[in-house]
Amino acid sequence: MKLLHAPTSPFVRKVMVVALETGLTERIEIVFNAASPLQRDPALTALNPLGKIPALVLDDGTALYDSAVICEYLANLAGDTTLFPAPGPARWQALTLQALGDGLLDAAVGNRYESVMRPAELRWPDWSQAQMAKIAGGLDAIEQAAHTGVIGPTLHHIGLITLGCALGYLDFRYAEMGWREGRPATAEWFAAFEERPAMAATRPHERAA
Repeated sequence: MKLLHAPTSPFVRKVMVVALETGLTERIEIVFNAASPLQRDPALTALNPLGKIPALVLDDGTALYDSAVICEYLANLAGDTTLFPAPGPARWQALTLQALGDGLLDAAVGNRYESVMRPAELRWPDWSQAQMAKIAGGLDAIEQAAHTGVIGPTLHHIGLITLGCALGYLDFRYAEMGWREGRPATAEWFAAFEERPAMAATRPHERAA
C-alpha cells in the first residue's frame, strides 16, 4: 500500500496513528505530497479528484480517501474491533466524536489557508471569525464530553484519535489561542492521550512545515 502523505497534515497524522496502533506501518509506503489547495497535482487528482490528502493506494491500484475511510479500512484489515466498535451506541458515539474532530480541523485548516495563503487585501475577517467560532464551539463540546465521561483515560477509539489530532493541530498552528484556558478537563485528558506512543511518534514539528 502507498499513502500520499505530508507530515504536518492533521488528517494524515490521524491515519498514521491508526497505522501505528494496528501494527500496519511496515505494509505502508509513504509518498510525500504537499497537496496545495491552489495548484492541482495530477499525480494526486488521478487518485483523489478532490486533490486532497491523505489518499491510500491499495495493492490492486484502488485508491481510498478521505481519512475516515482510510482509518476504518486499516482497522478492518488488521482485525481491530476497538477503534471502530460494532454497530450500536458505542460506535455512533465514536463516529460522532470523529465528526466533531474532523469538523474542528476543517475550520482550523481553512482559516489557516485564509490567513496565510490569501493576499492580505482579499482576506475576509467575518469569515475568519466564523471559523474561529466553530473551533471554540468544538472545544467547548469536547470539554463537556470530558466532564461527562464520554472522553476519558480508559477509552480508546477513532473519535478520540481524531480529537487528539485536532488538539495537537491547534497546539502546532494556533499556539497563541491558548485553547486550554477554561477547559481543564480537556487539557488533562489530552496531556495523557498525546503521550500514547502512536501520538508521540506522529507529533508535527515546525521544521517539517
